[in-house]
Amino acid sequence: MSIVKHRSLFSIIKGIWTHSLSILTMFTFPYQVTVFLHKLRGVKIGKQTHVARGAILDDRNPDLIEIGKGVAITSGVMILCHQRDLTDYKPGMYAMHCPFKEGKVIIKDGAHIGIGSIIMPGVTIGEGAIIGAGSVVTRDIPPYCVAVGAPAKVIKTFENKER
Repeated sequence: MSIVKHRSLFSIIKGIWTHSLSILTMFTFPYQVTVFLHKLRGVKIGKQTHVARGAILDDRNPDLIEIGKGVAITSGVMILCHQRDLTDYKPGMYAMHCPFKEGKVIIKDGAHIGIGSIIMPGVTIGEGAIIGAGSVVTRDIPPYCVAVGAPAKVIKTFENKER
């Protein structure tokens, strides 16, 4: 993850643009329009992917989000590509004055992200993985498994049972 201390005028204008489009996504129908608006914001989204209207995809760095084909992002999901870097934080400081850390979020083909889940920066969710409702994903999730909880932990894996 990279550290960002200050924003340029260009990044502020870009932020206003991406946030405006983000607000529009809350009022779109059908979901294909929502996906189209997120793509305009810079999110990379594969074919046959569903992004619910109530999903919040990082306003600061939408271009750091990659979502594969056939993925379901359900309502209330938050995908974050930035968080405060608390490395130098100490008593007497304000957390909001700490710089941001930024990291890519990659959601592979066929994954399903349950209602109200939060995906933190720098995480990759494997192909076909299922994230349970309300989970907080803080580290990579392997393919074809179910992960739940805060922080999300794998509770079931699916094996290839070809004969």
